Amino acid sequence: MLRFLPLVPLVPVLCTLLAAPDAVHAQTVDTDPLNRQPGVREAFDRVYSMNYDDAIARFEKIQREHPGDPMATDFVLDAVLFRELNRLDLLDTTFYANDGFLTGKHTVAEDPKARDRIRALGDQAINEASAQLKVNPSDVNALFARGWAKSLEATYSGMAERAFGTGLKQALGARTDCERVLQLDPNYVDAKLVVGVYEYVVGALPFAFKLLIGFMGIHGSKTQGMALLRDAAARGVVTSVEARTAMMLFLRREAKYGEAAAIARQLAGEYPHGYLFQLEEANLEKDGGEGMVAVNSYEHVIDLAKRPGYFDSAHLELAYFGLGEALRGQTLYARAVSAYETGAYQPTTSQELRRRCLLKAGESYDLMHDHAKAVQEYRAVLNNGADTVQGDLAQRYIRSAYAGH
Repeated sequence: MLRFLPLVPLVPVLCTLLAAPDAVHAQTVDTDPLNRQPGVREAFDRVYSMNYDDAIARFEKIQREHPGDPMATDFVLDAVLFRELNRLDLLDTTFYANDGFLTGKHTVAEDPKARDRIRALGDQAINEASAQLKVNPSDVNALFARGWAKSLEATYSGMAERAFGTGLKQALGARTDCERVLQLDPNYVDAKLVVGVYEYVVGALPFAFKLLIGFMGIHGSKTQGMALLRDAAARGVVTSVEARTAMMLFLRREAKYGEAAAIARQLAGEYPHGYLFQLEEANLEKDGGEGMVAVNSYEHVIDLAKRPGYFDSAHLELAYFGLGEALRGQTLYARAVSAYETGAYQPTTSQELRRRCLLKAGESYDLMHDHAKAVQEYRAVLNNGADTVQGDLAQRYIRSAYAGH
């Protein structure tokens, strides 16, 4: 999930989908034969259910059985990467729903061992694929494997390290490889994920920035990107879930909450033990204005999480934060404070989310006209990081009570 965040316009894809969907889905879909093996699918099911340790063990076994195969290395890289992003609380989609992620000050406590392993696996996959391409420059499986590895490295650069320059360079390389795949084999649908995300993200950039990078030959189209993602979602062999996840995020940014929520419900049905899919449905209900429906959904997710073994790697703080937001939207400020404070002090809560929870609790107290208690929350924000976006706001609200926006 979310491997798409940092990232050959194919408008006919959309036209064909609209005009003759049955014919499109009857077309042959090409992919690396390894992607169709039952053991690979079973391991990916573990990834989407967030049972990362089991998934990694399964993928490592596949890698041992296929030495030198970049796709097998990519599998391990994917699972290791998203286990780390989950540990860092960076799979919270509310974090990316606006441009604050790009412009704000954020702190991430990287694990050097995890970082080094991610980099080593990325380098290994790229080197393995490049070795195969020296033998056959038109090897679409090697091209896709190399592009996928670059996209995963770009994801870590952008999300964990916020090294956007490095991430853009890696994403450009990923796009180039996957575009080449589609030029050689238009039925290699998995490659449409990387190209589609790249097209959409570049197409969605502010005009001034888009004009600037246009001089560098970097162009994109939201419409074309979404068309590619829809086809990857419908027919991708190893990218269908990721394409649908990307579509959810992009539709959310466009305020198309109903369509995004429908995708979330579909994924939650396919992976009932996938905590983030269940959570995202509630997030979209909240953002779509269904306040009390969202409250019930968040409380349901929290209840499921309390069942022993129901979810693996469930970061309950994300559900409590969303619950606080939904309650606050219904002017149920006291209940919102309770949810925010509970989220702030979960054992897995990152410093970033703790500050967000505490700041929101303080704002809620101010909305209840209890500035003394609000100040206590704002000071707690400062104790967890004064030189941050939340710290700047907390200092402002200590001086002048939050009045709502």
